[in-house]
Amino acid sequence: MTDLDHLTQSLARNLKRWRQERGFTLDALAARAGVSRGMLIQIEQARTNPSVGTVVKVADALGVSITTLLDFDQEPQVRLVPAEQAVRLWSTPAGSHSTLLAGAEAPGPLELWSWRLMPGEGSDSDPHPAGTTELVHVTAGELVLSVEGSDYRLPAGTSASCESSVPHGYRNDGGEPVEMTMAVSVPPPR
Repeated sequence: MTDLDHLTQSLARNLKRWRQERGFTLDALAARAGVSRGMLIQIEQARTNPSVGTVVKVADALGVSITTLLDFDQEPQVRLVPAEQAVRLWSTPAGSHSTLLAGAEAPGPLELWSWRLMPGEGSDSDPHPAGTTELVHVTAGELVLSVEGSDYRLPAGTSASCESSVPHGYRNDGGEPVEMTMAVSVPPPR
């Protein structure tokens, strides 16, 4: 089997899996993606090699990455993320930072983060999509979790969960660094 055959088979399997997991009919996904129902049928039956533009439209409509749709190994699996592959997405000159440790797409995006907030620093977040939940566990220092203008103090060893579809943020008002781990669960698109 050629690489193109593997890719076509993977796309067929993954498209059908994600479409069914999201509860989309072929017609509903076609409307969301701006792609014909016939094209989706051909893709799911591995009878065509669609353009990159079509794959992007379908991935966007499903709320998954192109990589997820084209992944050869979309079977139950373990994915290891070595420390050097974690992605630092936010940092300050004083040393505060957040690092995306791992993520998954089941049933919606699920992310695991490592955060460090230096004394006097914080990070505010705009509201996430409705139904988004964040879990936080503080391992060092005392975190101030702010949700819709209310502050909650979380000393080391404390965990919290919150709906994050409202303005929220994280602050370190103390004198030592705050270390925390956070999981973010975003519901699948409807």
